[in-house]
Amino acid sequence: MPKAFEVYRIDEMPIIRPQLGRRFYSIYVLRDFFNARMINNYTIQSDKLNKSRVFILQKSEIEKRFDPFYYIPELVELEKKILIKQPKKLRDYVMAISSGATPKTTESEKYYAEKENGIPFLRVQNLSPTGVLEFDDCKYINEETHNGMLKRSQVSAGDLLVKITGVGRMAVASVAPEGFEGNINQHVCVIKTGSKEISEQLAAFLNTDIGEKLASRRATGGTRPALDYLALLSIPILEDSRILAITQKVVEQKRQNEAEAEKLLASIDDYLLGELGIKVPEPPENTLRNRIFTKNISNLSGSRIDPFYYNTFFDNITKSVSKGKYPTKSLNDISLRIDTGRTPAKSAYVDEETEDKIKIIKAGSYTLDYIDLNKCDFTSFDFKGNEVFQGDIFILGAAHQAEYIGKKVYYLSDALKEKIFFVGELNRITVNPSIYSSQLLFSILKLKPFSLLLNREKRGQTSHLYPDDVKKINVPIPPLEKQQEIADRITDIRQQAQQLKEKTHEALKKASEEIEKILLDG
Repeated sequence: MPKAFEVYRIDEMPIIRPQLGRRFYSIYVLRDFFNARMINNYTIQSDKLNKSRVFILQKSEIEKRFDPFYYIPELVELEKKILIKQPKKLRDYVMAISSGATPKTTESEKYYAEKENGIPFLRVQNLSPTGVLEFDDCKYINEETHNGMLKRSQVSAGDLLVKITGVGRMAVASVAPEGFEGNINQHVCVIKTGSKEISEQLAAFLNTDIGEKLASRRATGGTRPALDYLALLSIPILEDSRILAITQKVVEQKRQNEAEAEKLLASIDDYLLGELGIKVPEPPENTLRNRIFTKNISNLSGSRIDPFYYNTFFDNITKSVSKGKYPTKSLNDISLRIDTGRTPAKSAYVDEETEDKIKIIKAGSYTLDYIDLNKCDFTSFDFKGNEVFQGDIFILGAAHQAEYIGKKVYYLSDALKEKIFFVGELNRITVNPSIYSSQLLFSILKLKPFSLLLNREKRGQTSHLYPDDVKKINVPIPPLEKQQEIADRITDIRQQAQQLKEKTHEALKKASEEIEKILLDG
């Protein structure tokens, strides 16, 4: 039973609507408050209601589905237009289909691997509406898992990968590139079509706004929509070579924009190292001679005796930082707080529709180098004292791949209008603004010398980076005026790079409109 009802009238007929925070509802016209039933041949005559959200169906119009989302007039009308063109169904192109699974993260050593010797483990975030796989946030599994537990969901070159579970855009599709070998989790399915060309044509259609609407109409579930195989394979598919040609043009523009953006972002490191007067030492060759070194017992830290920590390369990095233009101080000396978050118990997580919910930043709550508050989870628990602030810097302190620890650094640039927490996998730095620019520190910690020094501090059998270890890192301290000058220059470079990336979104939108006109108007 819903917690509350809103009762109102349409043409003197009482209406009851459950207030659940959802977008669409089953609405019943009431003869009286306690005897609800649908009234045949009744029409809504009110200018105050959104006809795309409040509508009436006759019994003869109802198919196998009873949820109102399936019958939104706009979606019904769209499908009618598509069906007139006598499309095929997705099932007509499928030779085999399978979805994967997620190995237990608590047994990461058993299932997961480092990038260098692992198999790509694709998730929803690796799929792209351009049809090209994205590997920036890719996890990796070992060969035993790939050929054992997840053997049935192996991905090969030319396979079609489709998102089947999750909020946001449904049926996002990408194609595995030449020479690819990988695997997927349960939120993605792999479809064997027999050729890369067929997969690319299907991905191009599914990634259109029309394809997405047709897919979303078939999804079921409230807070986490999903497409089962029957629903997925029933999606109508229109074949038109012009769709792929338009998509490929956008992909090429995306590559060019990203190449220019990466060139700009790469220039930040050279500019910043030059301004700080830091010369990065070359890493030693991986020879037996370079892997053997000695240390006096007086040089050993009381809590560390592992040889990785005392590699002479780290000593060279520390010396190069200390020989820069400016004196150094520890992060502890320039910060108001350096701490770690708190991860809620599973029972304390709630969905987005919950009334009394609090956002919590997780390890995946980022877009590019910035914390993305649209990618947060929600909790019902108030972790007082664990709130985040604008300008906070977040450092990944726990991960399946130890190489990422300390090397994933994100900045919270958004002004906050609500209380927000963060999870225990992240370390947070709140800079003292009277001493240091948070924007500058963020850029410094992303520099390779400092990411290596942070990664060096990881400890424990499962590799964690703790606040007390972060506090020990020394950074250059230019005068405040110089700090602001450098920070402003870096911000300008980042904005130029962002503008290039936004051009891709504009191109995608324009291409989508062009494709829709082709499909619907011929």
